[in-house]
Order: sequence, then structure tokens, then C-alpha cells
Amino acid sequence: MWNRQVRDVVKQELIIAHSQSRSTSLTGVINALTVDVEDYFHVAALAPSIPRDSWNSRESRVVGNTQKLLAIFEQFDVRGTFFVLGWVAERHPQLVRDIAARGHEIACHGYSHRLVYEQSPKEFHEETLRSKNLLENITGSAVLGYRAASYSIVRESLWAMDILADLGFAYDSSIFPVHHDRYGIPDAERIPHRMSTPGGKSIVEWPLATATVLGFRLPVAGGGYFRLLPYWLSSWGLASINRRDLQPFMFYLHPWEVDPAQPRVSASWLSRFRHYTNLDRCEERLRRLLGEFEFGTARDGLAKLGLLPGTGKTG
Repeated sequence: MWNRQVRDVVKQELIIAHSQSRSTSLTGVINALTVDVEDYFHVAALAPSIPRDSWNSRESRVVGNTQKLLAIFEQFDVRGTFFVLGWVAERHPQLVRDIAARGHEIACHGYSHRLVYEQSPKEFHEETLRSKNLLENITGSAVLGYRAASYSIVRESLWAMDILADLGFAYDSSIFPVHHDRYGIPDAERIPHRMSTPGGKSIVEWPLATATVLGFRLPVAGGGYFRLLPYWLSSWGLASINRRDLQPFMFYLHPWEVDPAQPRVSASWLSRFRHYTNLDRCEERLRRLLGEFEFGTARDGLAKLGLLPGTGKTG
């Protein structure tokens, strides 16, 4: 019953959306196109099946897959924000330089892909600083943005926001305002905003995208949701943020999501479902998305909203 109601609401709004021209509803909105630069064996869903001490011996595919995304973005003349894992940057510094040389923003994805709430504040400070310094030394530019592994800044780990502010990050994109078994702050604000940290500091937060349907928050930010949900539902949800909420949205994906030939790992049914479903469709869906919406870096989008200083141009 609920599914039918949702579909009816979405169908009605799609009719309204199609009656509006793209130029009057979407032009001028800079949605954030973001990539979490990590390899398939870094993923939290597969962690129980992949010991950390095996990472160095596994086939790495992150360089080729990231270069594939860079080529796609070049075809559509779009620039995005690449949240680079420090572990990857340390082993592939030229990849980081290539991303920056193409005009994309380099941001921080931590170092080890450990969940924030599984670290002590001291551990989090040390590994985040290590990754930030590494990226800044490679690029010669300040790193302003941070995203936690698996969006693991939850209510119990909001202390991490104070550390991010202390380390000089201007913005964070780690809070997912949904219910989930591994992350999420369900009642968190949905739009980009400046927030106070538990220690009274200030940092900008750009939450992951959710659409509202019958009072329910539908996650449409990308990643597994982009692969698992029908494309029309993702497209509608993202468009509703631009048209109905009059806000830009935060979209993300991983390099391994355009790699259907990646090695298969023996894991639980749920983990395999989350990780492998529709890998063969993701690239085609991404191309459709890039043709339907306007994208830029998170830094430029926040500057345009007046939440960060800047000219709106990525250097």
C-alpha cells in the first residue's frame, strides 16, 4: 500500500516537473558531484571478509577506475570533488596529481577507512591529520573538505567535528540524515548549513541527499542507492531537491562502482547484494545523470551559497 502511495506521489510530481523547462528549474544550481576514491577491498560492507593485512597483496583497480571516471567527467565538461583515501594517495600520488590537474577539488576521506565511531578521538586526530598533510603535500594546495568512511559521523561520534575544525577543515560531508544499520542521524538537517560543534566551534556541513515522500526521507545521494533504486526514482528524488526544495544536492559514487569486472569476494548475502548489484548499469546511469543535472565541486557550490569564501571557481 505504502509503495503504491509513494509511486502515485512521484508520478504526480514527475508530470509537474516535465511541464517545467529545465532552464527555469535547474539552471544556476551547482549540485555537488563527489567521488570517494577507494578500492573495492576498502569497503566497509566487505570488511568482515577482507583482512586489512591482505590489502597490499590484493589486485588494486582504483587507478584505472578513477581514470575512467575522469574521462567520463571530461566528456561532460564537469568538475567534481574527489574525497581521496590517504592509503590510496600514499601509494598512488600521481593519481591525486592527475585529478587536481584536471581541475577537480581534492578533499580528504581519512587515511585507513576505519569507521569514526570505532576510533578514539586521539586515533581519529592522528590519522585525519596524516591524510590531510599527505594530500596537501602532493597537490601543494589546502584541503578544505572531509568525508568519513561510510558516513560514520553519527550522533555518538559528533566529537569528530571539533577535531575537523581544529585541523582546519572548512566543511564536512559525512552526515546522512537517514536511518541505516551502519550510519545516519535521521533528524539531521537536510540542506547545506553552518553548524556548531559539540565544543562550540563552527564548521559547514553538506549532508548526503535525501528526498521527502509522504514525510519519509528517501536516500537518493548515489552509491548503492543509485544502483539499487530504479533510475527514474533517483532522478525524480534529486530533481525534487532542486525544484521543490530549491536547494543543490550532494551526489557521490566510488570508482569501483563502474567496474563490473572487479574480483568477487566471498561475503554475506546482504554484503554481496549491497556491493555487486547493478555494477553493470552504473556507468550508463551516471552518464544519464550528468546529462540531466548541472554539477560542480562541493567547494564551489558552498561558495555560491555563501557558506564558504571564494569566487565560485575551482583553482
